[in-house]
Amino acid sequence: MPSRKEAPYRRIVAELRARIEAGDLRPGDRVPSIRQIAQRWGVAVATATRVMAALRDEGLVETKVGAGTVVSARADRLSPAAPRRRQDATPKPALDRKQVLRTAIAIADVEGLDAVSMRRLAAELDVGPMSLYRHVAGKHELVTQMADEAFGEPELPVPGPDGWRAKLELVARLQWELCRRHLWLPSAVSFIRPLLVPAMLAHTEWTLRALDGLGLTMAARMREALTLHALVIPVAQSMAAEVEAEQETGVTLDQWRLSQRKRTGELLGSGRFPLLATAQEDVVSDLDGLFEYSLARHLDGFAALVADQP
Repeated sequence: MPSRKEAPYRRIVAELRARIEAGDLRPGDRVPSIRQIAQRWGVAVATATRVMAALRDEGLVETKVGAGTVVSARADRLSPAAPRRRQDATPKPALDRKQVLRTAIAIADVEGLDAVSMRRLAAELDVGPMSLYRHVAGKHELVTQMADEAFGEPELPVPGPDGWRAKLELVARLQWELCRRHLWLPSAVSFIRPLLVPAMLAHTEWTLRALDGLGLTMAARMREALTLHALVIPVAQSMAAEVEAEQETGVTLDQWRLSQRKRTGELLGSGRFPLLATAQEDVVSDLDGLFEYSLARHLDGFAALVADQP
């Protein structure tokens, strides 16, 4: 009777394990991301996620903020025949909600929101998955609470700088910096189904209060708060997409531009686009500059609305 075919994820785990044991991948070396595993081996993202979880369970890889998933420092101390799961006789401290959220945020900061799962989080914390449900009900609530934790990082000054414009600039830039620090954050929030979490509501409340005394209706003030948020999110999503593209392809923006130079020269040298031909190349990729320009021009227009109030 033919033997059952080995599960695809086990074959990939075995291949990566062999490379680590052979020294091809040393402690601190970056290992393929979940998306890279899916692309390289032609498997589903769910299968690639299972690969990463298995490597983590064996103590072969770990997540380092700013570096991604790398070969664990303990990997070279684990012989092929030795059990891979960590043996620790020291009682572990009780798990708390903030530890769960900060660990989930660290994973998302490095690998993106898709890499965050209850199983992955449990492996990172070295606990059973069921123990996490004492703190969060599931993935959806976890992401909601991660966003709340992130929005709670900056301190909103009371009363803040003088003048409505300075206040709106401050809160918009705080949110921009948050999205730069946590590239997954824009995809976790929604305008239509807003996250009902204290820290995010505090940002909106602060913005509404910044517009006190201008004679605006509450509807106009609310639209202004949403518009400021809308200035941040699309640009931040573009920044996140560029970071992801670079991680997935290994091609930097400068390298991509070089690869496109011939085609760019053909199009802009044709004479069909004389104005575009004179534009500076780095204007398009300067997302900080785009955000600041958008914010300034919007507030110029909002100032005209304020001036028209009786």
